[in-house]
Amino acid sequence: MTAVTGPTAADQAEENRRGARSGAAGLVGAATSGLFGFVLAVVITRSYGTVGSGAFFAAIGVVTVASAVCTLGAETGLMWALPRRRTGVSGDAARMLPVALVPPLLTALLVAAAGVAGAETLAPRLLGRSGVGGPPLLAVTFALVPVVVAMTLLLAALRCVRPIRAYVAVQFFLLPVARPLLVGAAALVGGGLVLGMTGWLVPAAVALLACLALVAGPLGIGGGARLRAERADWSSFWGFALPRAASAAIDAGSMWVGVLLTSALAGQADAGVFGAVGRYILAGQLAMQGLRVAVSPQLSRLLGRGDRAAAAGVHRQLTTWGLVLSWPVYLLLAVFGLAFLQLFGPQFTAGATAMTILGLAMLVNTGVGNVQSLLLMGGRSGRHLAAVVTGLVVNVGLGLWLIPGHGATGAAIAWAAGITTENLSAFGYARRLVGQPLVDRSMLRAAGATVAGVGLAAAVGVVVAGRGVPGLAVALGVLVAGCVGLLTLPSVRGGVQRIIRQVRGRPDGASVATVGAQARRGG
Repeated sequence: MTAVTGPTAADQAEENRRGARSGAAGLVGAATSGLFGFVLAVVITRSYGTVGSGAFFAAIGVVTVASAVCTLGAETGLMWALPRRRTGVSGDAARMLPVALVPPLLTALLVAAAGVAGAETLAPRLLGRSGVGGPPLLAVTFALVPVVVAMTLLLAALRCVRPIRAYVAVQFFLLPVARPLLVGAAALVGGGLVLGMTGWLVPAAVALLACLALVAGPLGIGGGARLRAERADWSSFWGFALPRAASAAIDAGSMWVGVLLTSALAGQADAGVFGAVGRYILAGQLAMQGLRVAVSPQLSRLLGRGDRAAAAGVHRQLTTWGLVLSWPVYLLLAVFGLAFLQLFGPQFTAGATAMTILGLAMLVNTGVGNVQSLLLMGGRSGRHLAAVVTGLVVNVGLGLWLIPGHGATGAAIAWAAGITTENLSAFGYARRLVGQPLVDRSMLRAAGATVAGVGLAAAVGVVVAGRGVPGLAVALGVLVAGCVGLLTLPSVRGGVQRIIRQVRGRPDGASVATVGAQARRGG
């Protein structure tokens, strides 16, 4: 009788290398997206002021939440389903496209029609005192919801059927680069909020066409691949996707719920301040988002075949990367929120306290890693929904209580509490699902070193020059000097070289030795 063995150390090393390569590509794209997302926020705030930018951010919130609701969780369903199916003309992957696309697009068309028809009534409630331009702004926003939904779904398919660089090119380069250019052009020619929002939405249509061209070949569309789905395809796909529909809407609207509540309960000026703070917070999260999108198909494949140890190993590795890259950003945002907001204009510095609160809350979000992906790619969309709903209840409940009296700061406290609640709940569910440790010593050492190093640099900056732009400059100088100094240490250089070898797809010395020992043992 032949014993059934689990994955070897060589298998685990290969999965880690694959995750490292995907993660590196995702991080490069996320860095670019974050940079141009910041540029977009500067363009909006400088062009339209607190009231105008509040209406602009609220409109972005409307299309973001509406699109997430209409998508019905199908984008995550594609990420879960396609890696478990065969692509090509003779495969069964292409027939999942009608299953995933038809219900969301029909829903989006209905929502778009209702939104355009009711723009006059909805604008005062959703956009506050945005003036006579409110109804046209809202009509344009709703009209393009179907385009955003279709783009989102095809982006998910693109991630699964093409190398990650194709996804990165569209999601992290085309969209974020085009948006500030077009919004800025609209502002330069004297265009109002409607023309500016049109500039924000048009790149989604371009991205949709790019995705259509890129997914057709690998799926065999146009080459004879079967597109008619079986009944079992519908039941299995939507059995997974529907619980995700609600959680996706909540995830997408986590910040925008705060913007809309602040707009309704405290006014457009406070909503503009909170929206500006939120842009920084979301930009800092892009590293984790890049890692999540990069590794989700791999996690689906590993968990689909029951290889939970390998999935946990990939998760721990990329969580350590995300922590080292994200925590410095959030610690600096927490300490130097005043400096960052001064870049938007003096009227936005009222959000400094809100920035500190949310910067600290995001340490929890990034510290637990992409536990949501573990749950979703493991088929536990219901557990994920439970965690997200718990966080939403906390966010909205505290927001209704705190925003009327405390404005943007109250919205920040509410959102921070919701973030912490959701992530700790999801971490507990994911740990039970995987049955493997999600935290190891290397993660704890990385966390401690990051807090100590960034904390020391921030303290020097505050003492020398305060919490404004000069203090931030001093802190960044100290950080750069510290990083250069660390690179002179052989152990640090060795760690960097191992990561580079992983990204390039080359096994490091430890992996080679392990494989050789297994071969000698006949393993």
